[in-house]
Order: sequence, then C-alpha cells, then structure tokens
Amino acid sequence: QVQLEESGGGLVQAGGSLRLSCAASGRSSSNLAMGWFRQAPGKEREFVAAISWNGGYTSYADSVKGRFTISRDNVKNTVYLRMNSLKPEDTAVYYCAAAHGPSVSRSSDGYNYWGQGTQVTFSS
Repeated sequence: QVQLEESGGGLVQAGGSLRLSCAASGRSSSNLAMGWFRQAPGKEREFVAAISWNGGYTSYADSVKGRFTISRDNVKNTVYLRMNSLKPEDTAVYYCAAAHGPSVSRSSDGYNYWGQGTQVTFSS
C-alpha cells in the first residue's frame, strides 16, 4: 500500500507562486509514476501534470504548460508542483496521485493511489 500526503496549498494573489509537495510512504512507495490533478468547484477532476518514476519524462496540461513545473526527489519520496504566474482559474483542490509501473498517464484511471488534496485559492 502507498499513502500520499499533500501540502503547500494556500491563498495566492495574481501572478503569485506556490509549491505543492506530495510525500509518499508505505511498503511500495518507491519507483512510482506520480501525477497532479485538480478539481474546481462544480467541475470534473482534471489532469495537471505527471512525472515518470525516474523523472525522465514529464507531461503537462496545456492550461499550465510554461507556468507549472513538476519534479521529484526519490531520496525523499516526494513530488513537487511548482506553480508560477497563478491565475484565478487555478483555484482548485489539488490532488496527488501515484501508480506502479513505467507508464505516465494523463487520466485519473491510470492511478492507483490518491492523496486527500490541498486547497489552492486565488485571492483578489
């Protein structure tokens, strides 16, 4: 089993930045493909970014490409999402997800484990 715990959410203003973290723990918490998804009020959960187990491959939603960066530290079993130039439409609960295997998925169906989520709220 794998447990995921997100942190780093909060209030942000126009053009602001945040870094989300997702720490993985458990007996099978190494060599996982990791992803970030988000869900805004009244909307479906959507893909944000994903990274392969060794960090060699990343994928981004078009809406965040160039503003968000996903990275990982396998010594710490932690994945990060650096979010720059934040916009009101980035307001959502951000979820970390993990999957065994080499494939990186843009679909929530491709992930076996999910965190509880961390709230990112745009403040005007």
